Amino acid sequence: MANKYHARIYVTLRSSVLDPAGVAVESGIKQMGYQGVTGVRIGKYIELELTATDESDAKTQLDQICDRLLANPVIENYCFELTQLATNH
Repeated sequence: MANKYHARIYVTLRSSVLDPAGVAVESGIKQMGYQGVTGVRIGKYIELELTATDESDAKTQLDQICDRLLANPVIENYCFELTQLATNH
């Protein structure tokens, strides 16, 4: 039986990669007067639903989707939260 899952995916640049957007946002925050803010990094947030036989299959599918499309594994990291959706019987 197939189960439906909801995924929240977070994609961020690796810490070794310069983040010019993060630098610009940090500069803007400091110009607003918030001097205690440092280390700003900008990323992507993606939500999706998928159908899989079980949680392990859903995680495998998500890893493949992230590796092949949503994240550039050379310069980005990703993580996700997976929640099984209730089924109506």
